[in-house]
Amino acid sequence: MGQEVKPPAEPVTLAIIGCGQRGSNYAQYALTDPAKCKVVAIAEPRPKTRRLIANMYSVDGSLVFKTWKDFFDASAETIATIGKRLADAVVIAVQDHMHLELVQAFASQGYDILCEKPMATSIEDCIRMETAVKNAGIIFGMGHVLRYSPYSLAVTDVVRSGKLGQLINAVHVEPVGHWHFAHSYVRGNWSKEAESSFSLMTKSCHDIDIICHWLSPDTPARITSFGGLQHFRKSSKPAEAGVATRCFDCPIEKSCPYSAKKVYLDKVSAGHLGWPASTIVDGVPDIESVTDALLQGPYGKCVYESDNDVCDNQVVNIQFASGATVSFTMVAYTTLICDRQTRLHFSHGEIIGDMISFTVNDFRTGKSTVHHPKSEGGGHGGGDLGLVRTFVEAVRTRQQDILGTDVTEVLRSHLTVFAAEHSRQEGTIVDCVDFEQRARETYGLRTEVAEN
Repeated sequence: MGQEVKPPAEPVTLAIIGCGQRGSNYAQYALTDPAKCKVVAIAEPRPKTRRLIANMYSVDGSLVFKTWKDFFDASAETIATIGKRLADAVVIAVQDHMHLELVQAFASQGYDILCEKPMATSIEDCIRMETAVKNAGIIFGMGHVLRYSPYSLAVTDVVRSGKLGQLINAVHVEPVGHWHFAHSYVRGNWSKEAESSFSLMTKSCHDIDIICHWLSPDTPARITSFGGLQHFRKSSKPAEAGVATRCFDCPIEKSCPYSAKKVYLDKVSAGHLGWPASTIVDGVPDIESVTDALLQGPYGKCVYESDNDVCDNQVVNIQFASGATVSFTMVAYTTLICDRQTRLHFSHGEIIGDMISFTVNDFRTGKSTVHHPKSEGGGHGGGDLGLVRTFVEAVRTRQQDILGTDVTEVLRSHLTVFAAEHSRQEGTIVDCVDFEQRARETYGLRTEVAEN
């Protein structure tokens, strides 16, 4: 089932597996540039959302599936009968703990794969994913969207130019946003480590990735981390809230910054039908469906009565092999919503940025230059669009290098995140080289046994 370079006039075809926020965002490139990319199949369990996405992309009814396994089985049948897959590539945008199973399944059928971050929720599964991708010889993209926005690409160009000298220190802050954190990591799908993963992984693995990317070919040598769940717990509940467990029943709802009415219902009432309200209902949100979701589901619960357990603040310090140092902070309590604040300090200059613009200060010339990269719209300042466009081109030309990374580098940045969390839990300084070696010795052996 070898794959050939597709001529420019023929669009790369995609199957979207999971049509939630991330899958829908990635699919939009097919509307932006239909000559390059076409969505030809979808798999989505929610009926209204499935119908909405199928209509939006004019997907033939025979290629609209309820589950990924239905799509997989149909694909297996066409491969067996006519030797052809149902699409050139699959976009995997399901829940994190499912990523490995799907990557292994579709890699075995020869599909090129774009997988949403993180790779997986355990070290063993990440290593098994690397093995599956390398054995299949497919094009593999990871949802590290920060690398692909016009802003980040422009910063990377300055870093790689060398005109500011050696990169010696990076200070990077991920301001999650107080109500955004409450939505995703207190009430939402990423609130409990046992059902997803720790928040440094689910929220910030692409921050660690882009820091490592900027410092490459330098590599992390030692890492420490501190953090915890400070506020979103029952002991922080205001006494005035009494015994209320839901926002609709709370006497101080109007003054609470985490009020579900404010976060969801008020926005829908004002005509804002996208994220976050779009993620808590099936189909297009309206006042009735959102109200029902808040009355019945987790998104209407008091943030102090939810069963969340992931960190709401965490700091990570990394020393690289060259001696370069990094300080990274992930924190919930901000007005900014994911607008990263970054300072890169070089031997002969500095870069100061906020995901919208950045200033380059050149010590040698004394000149300061402000850069305003043009955002292409969409998520992450155009990073979502940039990732899919780059992945599509890699698939079309059969060149993994176009993505600027491969599955082994993706694994290593994930291992750096796992090492940071190990440090936080154990209160130790972790040797990154030793951590990776031990992981590969431990889980690599299990992977070989499982595959044999």
